Amino acid sequence: MKTKSKPTIPTVDIYERVTDRIIELLEQGVKPWEPSHFAKVGFPRNFHSGQAYRGINVFLLGMQRYASPWWLTFIQAKELGGTVKKGEKGSLVIKYGQYAKKDDEQSSDEEAARRGYLKGYTVFNACQIEGIEFPQPPMPEPLPESEQCDLARRIVEAMPNPPTMHEGRYSRAFYRPASDSVDMPARTCFKSEPSFYKTLFHELTHATGHASRLARKSLMESKRIEAVGEAKKLYSQEELVAEMGAAFLAAHAEILEPDAMTDSAAYLNSWLSVLKTTENRRWIVWAGSQAQRAADYVLGA
Repeated sequence: MKTKSKPTIPTVDIYERVTDRIIELLEQGVKPWEPSHFAKVGFPRNFHSGQAYRGINVFLLGMQRYASPWWLTFIQAKELGGTVKKGEKGSLVIKYGQYAKKDDEQSSDEEAARRGYLKGYTVFNACQIEGIEFPQPPMPEPLPESEQCDLARRIVEAMPNPPTMHEGRYSRAFYRPASDSVDMPARTCFKSEPSFYKTLFHELTHATGHASRLARKSLMESKRIEAVGEAKKLYSQEELVAEMGAAFLAAHAEILEPDAMTDSAAYLNSWLSVLKTTENRRWIVWAGSQAQRAADYVLGA
């Protein structure tokens, strides 16, 4: 008698679920990668393992706006003696990993002998669980602007193998791969110094894609001016990485000030039009992973 195999959710469905959640928030006028969504109570962590969530999971959980950074699956909560409150709805997180091919599948090298997988899990915040005593996160007052800028400056100064940086030469901010240099407008061009650093973090995220650092295809093979076709696609991918990377870095510097320009309807609609395209449905998950790597590089982690 044949046994029925356990049904699994196709990987493509997980990409769709993640992207649909991001699109839903953009349609509500919310920028999902705004650092204030997750930095006020700390980066989200799994209470069972103590591990911090990374990549797109930081945004998926931060967007829920719960007052606790702690999360558990239903089974983990049960193992620790707790229960999920009746009627509570869980949140999606994803896990990417690799598994070895079967012995009968030939491969020329170790890397090719492994396949990637993406799994979706449902987790619940500490605020949705009873019967477990979770540590209460500190809720300090926002840092004064001067201290935010001190933190941001130290992050910039400590970046390993940094690009050349110039300030005040041009009226716009940009990263130039050919010269491996970042140009920033004078600080007086920004509404505040924290805004200056948020923009600088965006450009430094671009810089991590240089061949001497992470060699990111979306940076190395895109054309930033008059991009068309595949180059335009890569440019859009790279911009999404830079947006998310800057959010990670701003959160580490405790810069929670929203950016009026990138919260505008036109800005949000531009990302909606990109992410709703069928061929771009995997971008969010990919960009979150690349942004995490970029932020780790800048932080020397």
